[in-house]
Amino acid sequence: MEEVDVEPTTTPIPGFDSNQKHLGFVWGPGDILVYETIYKASGGSAGGCPFVHEVRKDEDIYSPILRKLFNESHHIFVGLQRIREDLPSKNKKPQFVSISKNYRSVIRACMEELQQSSLSTLKGVISMMSHLSLWCEQNINIFCTLFFVCGPPAGSLVLHLLDWVRLHKADVDEKAREVLASESPAEHQAYWDVVISYVLQGRMDEARQVLVKQATLQPAARAMFKLLDNLLMKMPIFNPGETQTLTEFDVKWRHWREEVDRCLQDQSFASNPHLEDICKILVGDEDVLLEHKELLSTWYHFLVTRLLFSHPTVKPTELHYYAQSSMHMFLDTRSVPEPLDSILLAAFEFDIHQVIKDCSIALNNWWFVGHLTDLLDHCKLLQSHNLHFGSNLREFLLLEYASGLFTHHSLWQLAVDYFDHCPEFGRVYLELQIERVPLDTERKALKVIRICEQRQMTEQVRSICKIMAKKALRNNRLGSALSWSIRAKDAAFATLISERFLQDYCAKGTFSDLDLIDNLGPAMLLSDRLTFLGKYREFHRLYGEKRFSDAAKLLLSLMTAKIAPRSFWMTLLTDALPLLEQKEVIFSADQTHELMFCLEELTSGKSVPNPDRPMQVLGYPLSNVCFPFNLLIHCFIICSNLYSCLARG
Repeated sequence: MEEVDVEPTTTPIPGFDSNQKHLGFVWGPGDILVYETIYKASGGSAGGCPFVHEVRKDEDIYSPILRKLFNESHHIFVGLQRIREDLPSKNKKPQFVSISKNYRSVIRACMEELQQSSLSTLKGVISMMSHLSLWCEQNINIFCTLFFVCGPPAGSLVLHLLDWVRLHKADVDEKAREVLASESPAEHQAYWDVVISYVLQGRMDEARQVLVKQATLQPAARAMFKLLDNLLMKMPIFNPGETQTLTEFDVKWRHWREEVDRCLQDQSFASNPHLEDICKILVGDEDVLLEHKELLSTWYHFLVTRLLFSHPTVKPTELHYYAQSSMHMFLDTRSVPEPLDSILLAAFEFDIHQVIKDCSIALNNWWFVGHLTDLLDHCKLLQSHNLHFGSNLREFLLLEYASGLFTHHSLWQLAVDYFDHCPEFGRVYLELQIERVPLDTERKALKVIRICEQRQMTEQVRSICKIMAKKALRNNRLGSALSWSIRAKDAAFATLISERFLQDYCAKGTFSDLDLIDNLGPAMLLSDRLTFLGKYREFHRLYGEKRFSDAAKLLLSLMTAKIAPRSFWMTLLTDALPLLEQKEVIFSADQTHELMFCLEELTSGKSVPNPDRPMQVLGYPLSNVCFPFNLLIHCFIICSNLYSCLARG
């Protein structure tokens, strides 16, 4: 058994003393139900506690702002799956970079909204925790895009790292606007911080523009400012789009570096400490860089600045050596590395598997690792990382993320697409999870059924329809219950509901939900009782349209074909009375004989009607008080009808 990577976090439950009582728990799909038992920690029993605590493992899905993140990233995910596998790699790479930038934009938008929310609501602590998590995710996303997706060569590597740092440290622009908008920018207390921050980020043009403000205030030092401006302007930056080779750039950069060194040796900036510090930064003086820790803020910003001014042609394979040394130099010996530090170190070593593993431990949900792994898998960078229990790493993480979404009342719909794109276990997970969706309304049930029908999940469709049929029956909504049972193709339940319809008819003399019964069509063949219900309703319709001959044939066929239940025969014979009393002969001699046979069979003791069931004559109640007398009336009328038929014959 593998050892756990980290100690599991402890979740305190308010009002519970673990020294006094034991806890019991039940696992749920997205949370744990915890309850206090009657057992004491020291043995024996104590009184029970009425409280049940719900411990959620993923609180983020309940944040309205983060729900936007989940919704928008779902569209990006689906778009990524549509990229054709047969396209050449050179055509797919720009699409992958675009997908990663889309993810980054969504994270950025949510970060800004969370920051505003944390300032204006009482949930500031939770919002800032989510903001911190998103900040980490954005940094890792940018970094992984630059290294794993883009795969920059030596020379352009530092340029990509600078882009990453500039996105991470965007506050310098806001500070610069504040300085330049003041009455005297050169005398503003943050003036030199802005200039040095621009230099640390390699933004020489912006630094030169701000330096001009200081030069105009000191005419005597104009030559010194001009010299530094010239050094900043001439600093070579490798451009992979130009014809210049990496060797030519290296030679040019060394010449520029020697020129900056000479200025320092000549003490050209000795009279101005700020300009001298900038010149020392240009030659990569690590002591001076570390003096500006507050402006750098992180060890990886320090790393990028150090590479820019000391090793601009660093190769990707050399990066992790500089990363480790930079972290040790920047962090205090007593400082404990943050989870993000470990993740970035693993990324600098191009250890993708370790990056995903550390992210899974450090971040508070599966959103980031699931989407990152999916993107890397499409880039063919995860082929060698399979798990021991069948599913590959991509699918495992997507299944975990989608399973968490299924615990939410609306986000479960997004999870369906994630399961669809997990070829090995996705369908199995979907079949299990779809049955756990609370069917609060018929509209929601229809939505779930549509999802199941689109994926030929017939068993789940039948199960949902049965659940809805039982709910409708409990609420005495017979029409809805019958409709759901027909959709479920549940013959037994359709029989039960049809019997309820017939009982209601016998009690009230009318049918409810006529539109449904009149339009059963082939569905009435689901069960004999449902067939009888539909045909019996058709008999009433024919009688109402005064099509007495057709009504008589149908009524007789219901008994002779054994479709009608025996307990309902007396009601059918009673329904025949108005037809027998018509001036026109409706029943033929043969039909009359069949009626007499049915009556004889009914009265012979083989099947006795329920005396407690009220009888109806085409909807009008017929008292059962004089039951034998009613049978005599039947016999007399039927015999009279038979005599009339024979006389005419």
